[in-house]
Amino acid sequence: MNPLILIRGGGDLASGVALRLHRVGFQVAILELAKPLSVRRTVSFSEAVYEGEHTVEGVTARLVSADQFQVTLEARDIPILIDPEANILNNQFLTSPTSTFVIDGRLMKTDPGTLPVNVALHIGLGPGFTAGVNCHAVIETMRGHSLGRVYWEGQTTPDSRHPEGDPRRVLRSPAAGNLQPFKTIGDPCKEGDVIAKVGGKEIISPFGGILRGLIHPKVELNEGMKIGDVDPRNDPSMVRFVSDKALSVAGGVLEAMYVKLREMEN
Repeated sequence: MNPLILIRGGGDLASGVALRLHRVGFQVAILELAKPLSVRRTVSFSEAVYEGEHTVEGVTARLVSADQFQVTLEARDIPILIDPEANILNNQFLTSPTSTFVIDGRLMKTDPGTLPVNVALHIGLGPGFTAGVNCHAVIETMRGHSLGRVYWEGQTTPDSRHPEGDPRRVLRSPAAGNLQPFKTIGDPCKEGDVIAKVGGKEIISPFGGILRGLIHPKVELNEGMKIGDVDPRNDPSMVRFVSDKALSVAGGVLEAMYVKLREMEN
């Protein structure tokens, strides 16, 4: 059996999962918002919503309509639908409850709500999911000894509400409005450099490093919203390759999927 894998969200973590599943031969599609909120956009398939198509590590995702969905899968690209409510699950010509797996990679960190229909396997990434309650399995997304671990009962580590590593690396919007960027992802930053403005207020680099992520200028921002990421390691390759964290989480997803596939064969 080769199930159709629907991934809700196309940010950097979900894209790492999509990339690994695609490479081992699964049919993968992504469901996104009309204006995705991804920050690490160079390694996020969600960028295809803005650009029409986007390639990460040699794999291309394309923004499609429902009538282009199947042909895009057959061409070995990843179709992206603007479908935040996962309404494709109601389309009996494109999905089937018995042969569709859903992976929720939106990282909402709150209760995600219910799917329109029951599916063969529903995997949640990170806090907000309880295995056996609102999904079948949940994958640990917190860095540490348990990163990528699969839970078939209970929850992952609760959301700490603090960014991993140096909290200064996360850039937040100082006001409501749209981003006016002065640097692009991958640019070097010196401490004190102006990276962007929102509502006339400057966003300053907290230290020297590489601009690892910056939200798309079309997104309507709220004050305090995460809009960027500066990494002090000065490694430009970080903007071209999915992270070790994303690959580890993808390994957990693969484990859960193969457990379910063996169960379905017996």
